[in-house]
Amino acid sequence: MIIEITLWMSLFTVSGNETIGGFDKAHYLSYVLWAAFIARITSNWMYEFRMSDEIESGSINGLLVRPFSFFEYYLTQFYSYKLWIGIISLALPFICIYIFDLPTDLNRIFISIILVLYYLVLVHLISFCVSCANFYFNKISSLTVAKNIFIGMISGEIVPLDLFPEPFRTWTLKLPFANAVYTPIGYITGRVQIDQVYYGFFSNTLGILFFAILGQLMWHNGMKKYVGTGA
Repeated sequence: MIIEITLWMSLFTVSGNETIGGFDKAHYLSYVLWAAFIARITSNWMYEFRMSDEIESGSINGLLVRPFSFFEYYLTQFYSYKLWIGIISLALPFICIYIFDLPTDLNRIFISIILVLYYLVLVHLISFCVSCANFYFNKISSLTVAKNIFIGMISGEIVPLDLFPEPFRTWTLKLPFANAVYTPIGYITGRVQIDQVYYGFFSNTLGILFFAILGQLMWHNGMKKYVGTGA
């Protein structure tokens, strides 16, 4: 957060402009402040590595005989963890927004939080698909790293998506990954309007359907290959 705030303050100083892309320094500082925390909530490293390790090591055997699925087992843990992280970590941006009087429409917070929570379903589905790749390959940890870096770039975590040149701007705004950072944060900081939020729910739904089907196919085909000789 400190690095990104320093970066944007330097950009405004060097450019000598009062605004960049139609927004002043306060709007960018508010965006960066929220984005630094929301991006942590909407990413999945720990549980994706855990799921992958379960399949790779063979310890998934213990889960297969339980009355709930592998997907449900980790979905409940993932959501519980993210809810606690969100409650604790979001206190800091609220405090900073209040102290420095940065642009934030608190009336828009609720629907933005709902969009973020809905996006977490997609995040877990993608992680499930990535972990299922262990049925077909020996090591896929690098895939997790590459995937998260890529999503970070096209979600608006580093640079607001409206600053991207065309046609990349249009493409990234159409993808559900914009719901990770840009759409919810852009809405509460005034960069986007409610129509983009509604589209975010729509694109997220399409993403959930796609990765749910892909995950089912990968799981069922993977289980046919899995011999359960691990731990």
